[in-house]
Amino acid sequence: MSILVYIESEEGKFKKASYEVASYAKGVAEKMGTSVTAIAFNAGDVSELGKYGVDKVLNVNSEKLKNFNAEAYSDAVKQAAEKEGSKVVVLSQSANSKYLAPLLAVQLEAGYASNVVALPESTDPFTVKRTAFTNKAFNFTKISTDVKVIGLSKNAYGLKEVQGDAAAEEFSPNLSEEDFSVNVESVDKATNKVTIADAEVVVSGGRGLKGPENWGMIEEMADILGAATACSKPVSDMGWRPHSEHVGQTGKPVASNLYIAVGISGAIQHLAGINAAKTKVVINNDPEAPFFKAADYGVVGDAFEIVPKLNEKLKEFKEKNA
Repeated sequence: MSILVYIESEEGKFKKASYEVASYAKGVAEKMGTSVTAIAFNAGDVSELGKYGVDKVLNVNSEKLKNFNAEAYSDAVKQAAEKEGSKVVVLSQSANSKYLAPLLAVQLEAGYASNVVALPESTDPFTVKRTAFTNKAFNFTKISTDVKVIGLSKNAYGLKEVQGDAAAEEFSPNLSEEDFSVNVESVDKATNKVTIADAEVVVSGGRGLKGPENWGMIEEMADILGAATACSKPVSDMGWRPHSEHVGQTGKPVASNLYIAVGISGAIQHLAGINAAKTKVVINNDPEAPFFKAADYGVVGDAFEIVPKLNEKLKEFKEKNA
């Protein structure tokens, strides 16, 4: 019996979230006295996973599985769990994993706990700590089923390097045509940009920027910090920025280490989507803006004066510490 972890990759490269779920799985394995097996799809060199506690990698190489397919992937992960006798399966809380986890839980007749933020309080009964009410509270959930599926919140556990090697093993799950009832015809994605899901830092703008023509200073700050750019819902609704950058309760969730909000008032729907960010910095000319109550650091003033000066200081700091 081993802990099974689903590893996400893109163009053969593992995502940072994959190293985090591997680290978490290793922590669970130590509590339960077992090993960690990973399943990856069309991955390249898997040896890097050994640094994060993975003992064995089941690598599925299939052209049909080049693009994420929730039904086919869930069937493959289910077969891997049965092959390894896994009683605990760990996934991230990425958009793909959120599609995958419920299907997998049904197939394995498993209890599914999402938004998990820490190692199990107990393994008998199996009890995990989770966020609730859009990260405003925590609850402790007992999973009583034989098999457990865990969805780990981003940046909740961190990366824990260990000394180890991951052995690679080819795995060919038995998939039916029903698994491919939905197929990807094409994929359009932004290139040379840090995605909101993978970013350590997110720089976001709101209506306070007055128009799309003023977004240059946001993009400049993001470039200096190696950050992703984002926006509030009204901004995407007005077409100033693409909907793919909309963060908030009805947009993409943010769990970055640093979130910088420029010209965003902080409506409750926006705050609900960024509560998981570790440090929040707000720049707004309205001292009564709701965002200041949620911020770790706040600057009251005109963004058109503050942001260019801040960018210059960030450039100077970066050059001195290069």
